[in-house]
Amino acid sequence: MNIEKRVAELVEEKIADMPNLFLVDVKMHSNGKLIVLVDGDNGIGIADCAAISRHVGFHLEEENVIEQAYNLEVSSPGIDTPLTLPRQYTKNIGRTLGIKMDDGAKREGTLLSIGEGTITIEETIKQKGKKAEIVESTIPTENITETKVLISFK
Repeated sequence: MNIEKRVAELVEEKIADMPNLFLVDVKMHSNGKLIVLVDGDNGIGIADCAAISRHVGFHLEEENVIEQAYNLEVSSPGIDTPLTLPRQYTKNIGRTLGIKMDDGAKREGTLLSIGEGTITIEETIKQKGKKAEIVESTIPTENITETKVLISFK
């Protein structure tokens, strides 16, 4: 049985009655660390993480899914975790994103909206000898290799 798949099923089962929560990722590392990332449209609290952890841990033990010793960690994605799901983009509308493109280019802008297979950002284009220009750009998500929320400490 695929451990990550089973854990994802258990998480989805637990959050089925919590429509504001969603599963971001499940990773089983070779060192026995099992990491489950869950987020919410308005964030996720420690009580929800603990409830998910208890549910998953109980069923993994009952079903004896993992042979070796493991460490289960349920948390929200950290600020340095790239956005991967459309729901994560929606949650971050109005925030500044750093975007790496598949051609190696880097872009930065405020997320305005998310469409079917696209995101729209407001970015500042600087050209030598010209005044910086603020433009709206629609970017196909298939051309994005990584997106992170940028934090400003101004």
